[in-house]
Amino acid sequence: MEAADWNEEESYLSIVTAGSPEELKARRTACQRMLLEQLNVIPVQDWMHRVNAMHDQLAGTAVRICEAQMKEAGYGLPPCAYSFIVFGSAGRQEATLWSDQDNGLIVEEALEGERKRYFEAFGSMLSDVLEAIGYEKCEGRVMCSEPLWRKSLADWKRQLADWMEQLEWEPVRYLIIASDMRHVAGSKALSAQWREALHTGFTDNSKLTMAVLRNTVRHKATLNLLGQVLTERFGDNAGGFDVKYGLYIPLVNIVRHLSLLHGIEASSTLKRLDELAKLEQYQHLEEIRRACLTALRMRVNTPFTVKDGLLVSSDYYAENDLKNKQLRAELRESLLLIRRLHKALQRQLRSAERRQL
Repeated sequence: MEAADWNEEESYLSIVTAGSPEELKARRTACQRMLLEQLNVIPVQDWMHRVNAMHDQLAGTAVRICEAQMKEAGYGLPPCAYSFIVFGSAGRQEATLWSDQDNGLIVEEALEGERKRYFEAFGSMLSDVLEAIGYEKCEGRVMCSEPLWRKSLADWKRQLADWMEQLEWEPVRYLIIASDMRHVAGSKALSAQWREALHTGFTDNSKLTMAVLRNTVRHKATLNLLGQVLTERFGDNAGGFDVKYGLYIPLVNIVRHLSLLHGIEASSTLKRLDELAKLEQYQHLEEIRRACLTALRMRVNTPFTVKDGLLVSSDYYAENDLKNKQLRAELRESLLLIRRLHKALQRQLRSAERRQL
């Protein structure tokens, strides 16, 4: 299929007109087939835009279907405004065709009485609908079915403030997850107020940015002392390379840290790099961009299997694929860059910690 054969409006219209989870899943698999034919034909950033636009249309339609199912079940219409939001790779608009759920709800008013009953059922039902159309439930339970990620706006503000005050590994990890939040459906105003509360908490808060930095500099070892790429030694992926946690996530974490430091509200890694470039404060941004594009290309090209029309991948690059000299050179160059950046950030962290003693 040529790039010109892709009709974005027609493809997404087929999604939004689906009337049931079964129809929506069928529309998803049809759209995925077209997208797979475009993989490696168009630039990876354009391909990722199409994939994530599809995910947004699917999620928005799932929300509409869920509202209708709630009404049929006797719950009536939503008792107040709410926002459906996404985190993780979906929040960064970097989800693959096999990404799982990372989402939440912001409810306008306190979750009490009828509202508590409605949104508890709605969150659980929506997570089930998303699972039915091909989004596996998140192992880390970052989903709108979970009370931690389904709150009123006032409770969300208190939760964000609490995470910012604790400065320990787990609450900071939650805060890092939250910082990739992106609005998908419902009230945009609620999402905007939520985002404002998050970024206000980071303003002139050196202790918080240092806590985020402490989480950022932890990463999986990917190069040995000689600068050679480390692959998995044991298990199902022996000989393969962990693209997600070895290459992609370290880059995401570095760019996110710098973005939070400067109050940049963009959620996608490439858009964050664009905003950082405008500051004219950092070297290596173009190198980081190249490494990010390498990470995205490798991530979407990891081997996958098809199960019930849907794609499943381990996020590992296969041993045979790593024998490609150009690919291995690009991977090694990216990993060396990450190592240099992590060393620089570790020096910054040690310096900041000494100043606080």
